[in-house]
Amino acid sequence: MILFGIKNCDTVKKARRWLDDNGVEYQFHDFRQDGLEKSTLEGWLQSVKWETLLNKRGTTWRKLDDPRKDKLNQAVAVELMLANPTLIKRPVVETDKGCLVGFKEADFADQFGK
Repeated sequence: MILFGIKNCDTVKKARRWLDDNGVEYQFHDFRQDGLEKSTLEGWLQSVKWETLLNKRGTTWRKLDDPRKDKLNQAVAVELMLANPTLIKRPVVETDKGCLVGFKEADFADQFGK
């Protein structure tokens, strides 16, 4: 299992703490340090919609000066997320069953049987 995010993100910190406290093994992948492959993002889109992955509430979205923001579709969203990985809602947990986006303790407990 791989947890994708940014190490200084509060939500990612909560998710990592929950996983550690519950003895769930995972690998951490930091978007900023380790980058993000298009194939990884496309794999996530097999499990979740691009609207779920794209974070329109964050600072990165508000500061983004790109005319394509007004004409979003999956292709544009993928390009924007690859160019600005902080546009991705965090964390993204990739498992062999698909992926889980964001952190809610109840969802993690259901997913990881704790």
